[in-house]
Amino acid sequence: MALLLSADPDEFAIQAYINKASILVCRGDNKIIAVAVLSQQQQIAELKNIAVLESYQGRGLAKQMIKEAKALAKRNGAYCIEVGTGNSSLSQFALYQKCGFRFDRVERDFFKNYPELIYENGIRCLDMIYLSCPL
Repeated sequence: MALLLSADPDEFAIQAYINKASILVCRGDNKIIAVAVLSQQQQIAELKNIAVLESYQGRGLAKQMIKEAKALAKRNGAYCIEVGTGNSSLSQFALYQKCGFRFDRVERDFFKNYPELIYENGIRCLDMIYLSCPL
């Protein structure tokens, strides 16, 4: 849960989707070092959460986890995968584009009522930016 919370600070949101999703895990040094959570509604999959331990970041693990999530979604019959990230999550936005995702839509004020204010890169996180990728 601690690793999932590093990517989504709302434990109630995580609890709402975790039991209805597929969980991909990457292990190293006898511990979980990366996790991805994939949900699917009919033919559209959603990458709900992806996190890599800070000490393992920059090694391509997130790209590999996304590749595996896309393959799983395709095997399960999805024709598209989408992901949402905060408007302030600049490195995540770049990562998803490097992995073939393209801008899809914005949900304004998605994070406005989160229990704690979120700031990244000196920007308040308010909006959810959705990206999608055909499979």
